[in-house]
Amino acid sequence: MDPVRWLALLGAISAATSVAAGAFGAHALRGRLSVELLGVFETAVRYQMYHALGLFAAAWTSSRFGVSAAVWAGWAFAVGTVLFSGSLYLLALTGARWWGAVTPLGGVCFIAGWIALAWGIWTAR
Repeated sequence: MDPVRWLALLGAISAATSVAAGAFGAHALRGRLSVELLGVFETAVRYQMYHALGLFAAAWTSSRFGVSAAVWAGWAFAVGTVLFSGSLYLLALTGARWWGAVTPLGGVCFIAGWIALAWGIWTAR
């Protein structure tokens, strides 16, 4: 499968799991987690959904303009989601604060992805 289809597939899977995680947090975790940890969980869900949409934007940009920077952006969004949202999910569910040290690495991937996407759009012919 070509990279554009992979990015779109990852976007769809990430969006679906984000909705499922949001429902899980709203129904199964409310009352079981502290308000603070529930907020951490909700932040993970929100950023996962944002970057699921970012994966679609990267796939579309790459298919529309044929820019490899958009593919790189998509992979940065995927890795960022695992690191950022994944570490926040684990922090919220386990209470192990050290997972918070992983979160900024995901944030850097998100920023790099948006910069790569912007670069790809800027330099597209």
